[in-house]
Amino acid sequence: MKVTSVADPILPLCQRLFPSRIAGVSLGLLKATALELAILAGHVLLYPSGIVQERRGPACPLPAPGTTDGPGGAARLPVEAKPPVVLLHGFIDNRSVFVLLRRSLAQHGRQRVESLNYSPLTCDIRTAAELLGRHIEEICERTGSKRVDVVGHSLGGLIARYYVQRLGGDLRVRTLVTLGTPHAGTRVAPLANAHPIVRQMRPGSELIEELSRPAPGCRTYFVSFWSDLDHLMDPLESACVDHPDLKAENVRVSGIGHLALPVHPAVASGIRQALDTVRPGDPTASRAGGLTVA
Repeated sequence: MKVTSVADPILPLCQRLFPSRIAGVSLGLLKATALELAILAGHVLLYPSGIVQERRGPACPLPAPGTTDGPGGAARLPVEAKPPVVLLHGFIDNRSVFVLLRRSLAQHGRQRVESLNYSPLTCDIRTAAELLGRHIEEICERTGSKRVDVVGHSLGGLIARYYVQRLGGDLRVRTLVTLGTPHAGTRVAPLANAHPIVRQMRPGSELIEELSRPAPGCRTYFVSFWSDLDHLMDPLESACVDHPDLKAENVRVSGIGHLALPVHPAVASGIRQALDTVRPGDPTASRAGGLTVA
């Protein structure tokens, strides 16, 4: 997958007017900060709409091959159903953060997209991972799908990884996409250590050490998006998946911050590509001829 970048048409002009490297970095940081503040303001407005767990209606299975559109209708061509997508928000957040991403996925053929809200009072990543597991089992039972894809923002990605790697969730999760997730722990905001989940996200914590243990045969494919201007990752590369037993791809995003990752259209495009890529072992691999779907 190509590196995702955010073009800045003003940057070349500023580099002529000011010292090149300082002006470029300062302008990029200023632009990213302004975007973060705008997204934060919009998210504050949307937050109340995502407090309540979403209502889940009955699944709408795809019509079977050979069925028709009605009397005299043409027979339907075989259609390969895409796995459901589960969206998992970050710390002290809710499903409203995925409004734009959800719309983007639906517009590009992902008709089964669901979100899970876990309580902001949750004090243990392991407990949240068990809740995610029960939620995914319910989705599979309701939709008839054997596997799902998961997109997790920040802490949500770490919860999903724990489920996949330590609770046997690789049987259910085909692809796990993480956005600004502290896979190796983050040192940012030391005063937040009063919260037990923040302590679990520190480098060298018991939970981070658990995730560094061997995971032979893990079936899930990981795609981690990390930003060079993510103010919540310290160091920045902590948002990369670095484990010898995990099949992982790390995608660097340039010029946007932590809150923009689940919102920016360039990242949404990368997420769609990650979910639509046919990989060895996928049921559709033989029928797709091994080609990458973008």
